[in-house]
Amino acid sequence: MAEKAAGGGVQSVERVFELLELITDAGGEVTLSELSSSTDLPLPTIHRLLRTLVMKGYARQLPNRRYALGPRLIRLGEGANKQLGALARPQLKMLVDRLGETSNMAVLDSDMVVYIAQVPSSHSMRMFTEVGRRAHTHDTGVGKAILAQLDNETVRNIVTRAGMPTPTEKSIRTVDQLLEELDQIRQRGYSIDEQEQELGVRCFAMAVPNAPTPTAISVSGPISRVDEGFADKAVPLLRSAAQAISDDLNLAS
Repeated sequence: MAEKAAGGGVQSVERVFELLELITDAGGEVTLSELSSSTDLPLPTIHRLLRTLVMKGYARQLPNRRYALGPRLIRLGEGANKQLGALARPQLKMLVDRLGETSNMAVLDSDMVVYIAQVPSSHSMRMFTEVGRRAHTHDTGVGKAILAQLDNETVRNIVTRAGMPTPTEKSIRTVDQLLEELDQIRQRGYSIDEQEQELGVRCFAMAVPNAPTPTAISVSGPISRVDEGFADKAVPLLRSAAQAISDDLNLAS
C-alpha cells in the first residue's frame, strides 16, 4: 500500500515531483550529491526514485554521471502548454480586438521562454512570433516580465546559463543592466521590449499573477503604432487580461 503524505497525498509521488522540480531549478541537470544537499530525502531513496524515472524516460543519466530531465517530459509539457494557451486565448483575443496588435503568451521553460499562444493582428505589417519558439529572457518583453517575478540570484543563474546575446544595438548587454531594469519593471508592473529583439518593434508585457509556472502575456507591434499613447491604453488592458487568466487558472486547478 502506498505511503500517505501529511497533506493527504501519496508520499512517493510527492517525492518524485520534488526531485523533478529540483532538477529543473538547477537548469535541467544535476549531480546526485547536489540533489542530496537540496532535499531531506535519504540518499538511497533519491537513488531509487531516480532509477525509476530513468527507466520510464522522465529522467536520464548523462555520461558524466549527472542526471537530466528526460524526453518523455516534453510530451507532457507540450500538452500542458496547449491547454494553458487555449485557456488564455479569449483574453489574448480581447487584447487584439481592443488594441489592434498581436498578443502573445509565454512561459518560462528551464532558462528560456517558450511562446505557447498567439492571436495575430489584422494589420498587414505586424509582429509575428511562432508558437513553440524559444527565446532568451533578457531581451524579450515576456521574458523580462517573468524575470521580474524572481529574486536576483535566480535571475543571475538563468542568464548566466543561457547567455546574453544582443540581437540589436538596443539589447541589454550585462547582468547589472538587466537587474537595474527589473527593479523598474517591479515598480511600474509591466515590462517593455524596446526594439531589443527586432529593430522597429516594441512590446509591452505583464506577468500573470499566481500562475502555476512563471507566465506572461504581451502585445507587440511596429513602433509607428505602438507608441506612448498606445501604452496608456495597453497597460490597463494587459493588467485586466493577466488577472482574468490568473482567475481562470486558479479556478481550474
